[in-house]
Amino acid sequence: MPTNLNPKSETSAVILTSTGSAKKVTAACPIGFYTGSVNFLSGASMQVAYVYKKLGGDVVDIELTPGNVYAAYEEAVLEYSYIVNLHQSKNALSDALGDTTGTFDHRGAQLKGPTGSNLRYPKFQMSYAKKVGDGLATLANMGGTTPIYSGSFVPRQDAQDYNLQAIVESASTSGKDEAGRPVSYSGKVENNRIFITKVFFRSPRAMWRFYGYYGGIGVVGNYSTYGQFADDSTFEIIPTWQNKMQAIMYEDSLFTRTSHYSYELKNNMLRLFPSPSLFPFMNSEIWFQFYVESDSTALGAGYDDGMKGVNNMNSLPYGNIPFRNINSIGKQWIRKYSLALCKEMLGQIRGKFTTIPIPGQAVTLNHADLLSQAKTEQQELKDKLLEILTSMEYTELIKKDSEKSEAAATTFKNSPLPIFVG
Repeated sequence: MPTNLNPKSETSAVILTSTGSAKKVTAACPIGFYTGSVNFLSGASMQVAYVYKKLGGDVVDIELTPGNVYAAYEEAVLEYSYIVNLHQSKNALSDALGDTTGTFDHRGAQLKGPTGSNLRYPKFQMSYAKKVGDGLATLANMGGTTPIYSGSFVPRQDAQDYNLQAIVESASTSGKDEAGRPVSYSGKVENNRIFITKVFFRSPRAMWRFYGYYGGIGVVGNYSTYGQFADDSTFEIIPTWQNKMQAIMYEDSLFTRTSHYSYELKNNMLRLFPSPSLFPFMNSEIWFQFYVESDSTALGAGYDDGMKGVNNMNSLPYGNIPFRNINSIGKQWIRKYSLALCKEMLGQIRGKFTTIPIPGQAVTLNHADLLSQAKTEQQELKDKLLEILTSMEYTELIKKDSEKSEAAATTFKNSPLPIFVG
């Protein structure tokens, strides 16, 4: 007697339903970054109906589960956040260099540091340009963020040469200078090279400082250039740089010529002229200013000089964009990208069974078409988004504003002027 085999079900065990469930979204998302958002749960749930309709679920079976759609929706949101954050990194990095960075967990959630930085309009700070300026200012002994220290030594009888590097290293090691005073650079020199920026002599004699040695000629600092004399009928206008040069020369005169000595500095070896045997005020100190050479990313540096903060795109404090801050433009991109991901998954699944044999014939599945369409759509969506964001970078917006201004000026120039009737 023949056996009657009746299948338990005549439909596939895995078929995409026409609607999703917000309650089941959390368990299906592998990363789970956005599952704390009610709006995300609703969006992922509604995406099931969108995928069902777009892939013809009411005509043919779709071999996906709602969980596959939820996971694709999460990936689409993360991808959108990734691309937009890349765009903002280009906008803000030059102004954010040196800012406080942050720490993140494996999901991209921010643990420490300033939050919401990728949602704020950054101030124009020219951070890198200022960093360059700080370095040049240090070299020119005009400021910067590198600490400038001062040191001193007492010249010895008939000794013209003095090793300033050795003098500073000794004071750094002991914590005190030759006079027994604490030094601000204690423990900061070690074997690092120092750079001398200034050498000078501080005379305690007020008369000598202001009237020159032995009384001078009665002119303050021998300041005998433009501007020394003027009468009621003559007034000379000189450029600003002349005054700046006068001030610099006057200071140098006080530190060198007026004190009756000069020096030569080579490789941190100081040679005094004339010989200290003839040096006036033998018990007075020679002073110098210097800074310590250090690595560009030296340990111990802080946020005050920007060496501990943001240095590239990776250290920007940019977390994943909150779902609530993604507008309708982004939401539509996410739907389309999620659909493309679902197509890819469906193609992978159908690819495991190229044909399905049925009595008298075979059904060929369209996995190759699905995979090709999915890859193309994903790439086109990303390329289009990147293209739009590139056209909206701050530098491009400035160019567009300039074009608008020029167009407006041209329009007004060609417009007839109103005639005022009084």
